[in-house]
Amino acid sequence: MAATLMLLPGLNCDAAVWAPQVAALQGQARCLIPAWGLRDSLTAMAQQVLDEAPTERFCIAGHSMGGRVALEVMRLAPQRVERLALLDTGTHPLATGAAGEKERAGRLALLKIAQEQGMRVMAQEWAKGMVHPDRIGGPIFEEVLAMFDRGSAAQYAAQINALLNRFDAAPLLPGITCPTLVLTGRQDAWSGPAQHEAMAAAIPGAQLVIVENSGHMTTMEQPQAVSTALADWLRR
Repeated sequence: MAATLMLLPGLNCDAAVWAPQVAALQGQARCLIPAWGLRDSLTAMAQQVLDEAPTERFCIAGHSMGGRVALEVMRLAPQRVERLALLDTGTHPLATGAAGEKERAGRLALLKIAQEQGMRVMAQEWAKGMVHPDRIGGPIFEEVLAMFDRGSAAQYAAQINALLNRFDAAPLLPGITCPTLVLTGRQDAWSGPAQHEAMAAAIPGAQLVIVENSGHMTTMEQPQAVSTALADWLRR
């Protein structure tokens, strides 16, 4: 029987972010992609995953914010997770002091642009730091803009709230015992290799994959490399 694979999208992303992997893995897994709607906490999103999973046990892969949701699933119901994949993500909470205020101000400034000028205008600024520099203005960059344009400022606000109130997931890592993949893009400027090396080192037996020539949006920028890594993980 094919495994159930819950593919969790990141901030204001939809099923398009996982489309290449759904196509590539159809012989190995039954893929499902939650739509977060207006859920405004990682816990609410994790509970949605648990409610929507069609089987008691399932594999889970999360990209960016989706990786944080996957870790919250691990906190709530680790016995239901067969395999875990964390892509372009992190475990740290919002920093205290000036660093945390800088992140909060930056996210809220982008939200203001989305509310006043529209999601696509906001995404034109946001996405510049989310793809490999060589892809700015190219076809993948346009796909990211279109994906954000399908979302809404209200959805964006809800998900920003979830991220600004994120928990410290690092204490969970040493207790993870299922087969785990940790993956990021070599040029991911938001959550890069060093962060993922530390995460992989903290999870017993985790496999680390660094995807070359890719920024934060690895599933779209280097779909074949990501699909191959996930296929290998599903066979482990």
